[in-house]
Amino acid sequence: MQAVARRAAGLGSAVAAPERDVLVSASWLHDIGYSPEIGHTRFHPLDGARYLRDEGWPETVVNLVAHHSGARFEATRRNLADELAEFPFPDGPLLDALALADLTTGPAGEPLTYDERIAEILHRYPEDDPVHQAWLEAEPVLRESVQRAEARLAGGSA
Repeated sequence: MQAVARRAAGLGSAVAAPERDVLVSASWLHDIGYSPEIGHTRFHPLDGARYLRDEGWPETVVNLVAHHSGARFEATRRNLADELAEFPFPDGPLLDALALADLTTGPAGEPLTYDERIAEILHRYPEDDPVHQAWLEAEPVLRESVQRAEARLAGGSA
């Protein structure tokens, strides 16, 4: 999580100035649902978002955690789409920037390209796993999200 947060902190111009703290907060918290104490459904975006909502975190942070890095694709595979729908989909620069930070950082915090990160995920999960299946579907959508964030970053405007 530290490496994703560090990456997000460097993406300042990919989002509007007032949203930069939100991006960094969401990047710190995006995987909190992996914690065994709060991982009730075993689907970390949903568990994390529910926990953060119950703890009084801002709605924008909660929704970003719920929907980070293609969670909607995996939720469908896990028959949890209705539950994930508790949280509005935050389509836009913040979600794009969070995807860029998350999907260009490896599991040990190492910098990766988007293609390297997707290959790592597909290699880590067997073909019959819902995560593997979801990533096959999500990959082109998330590639566009990452590319939008990179374009904003290069252009210096959100």
